[in-house]
Amino acid sequence: MSPHLEHTPQVVPFHFDLSDHVRRSVATLYSHLVTRPTGQALRMGIESQIRATDGPCVSVLDFTEVVVLDYSCADETVAKLVRRYCAEDRPAPAYFMARGVAPHHRETLETVLIRQGMALVAEVMGVGARLLGYASELEHAVWRAVEEAGSLAAADLDERVADPRAGLAAGGLVGRRVVVPGVGGRLHSLSRLALPRL
Repeated sequence: MSPHLEHTPQVVPFHFDLSDHVRRSVATLYSHLVTRPTGQALRMGIESQIRATDGPCVSVLDFTEVVVLDYSCADETVAKLVRRYCAEDRPAPAYFMARGVAPHHRETLETVLIRQGMALVAEVMGVGARLLGYASELEHAVWRAVEEAGSLAAADLDERVADPRAGLAAGGLVGRRVVVPGVGGRLHSLSRLALPRL
């Protein structure tokens, strides 16, 4: 086993099929994520499962079966989750990412996240993992370097991103919980930690 794999952070992945969650908790068309009450019900269900776990977790929000996603529901579910668990007084060490994101989901998610200065890792259909929302060019470059490598030490990051501010950008990405910090300042790809274990 390589040294960096021995020190890979252990996160518990939760897979939330959002349409199934709506079907079980909200009296509405299960494939249509619209209205703030629907988003609030989804968010509360996700948070209850996060509270039930011990230690770091990553909640994978699955949009595969979602036909309609409106801005109010995306704001109430995704944006509020990301904002709450990025705060210093977060209730649990949780991370979030999305999967099954189609172009119409992506447009809505990007708009909501950019408006509030937040970011989210997403597996976009036919494209692969992408960083959605608000991020500078340098932050995108650092995130891509970590994503492509799966895990990077600080020295490796300097070699891959030729910018003296790369370390600072990496710290910002850690704070926004779109990369996962490890032993000795190593950075880990959130999607690599979450998706292979689903």
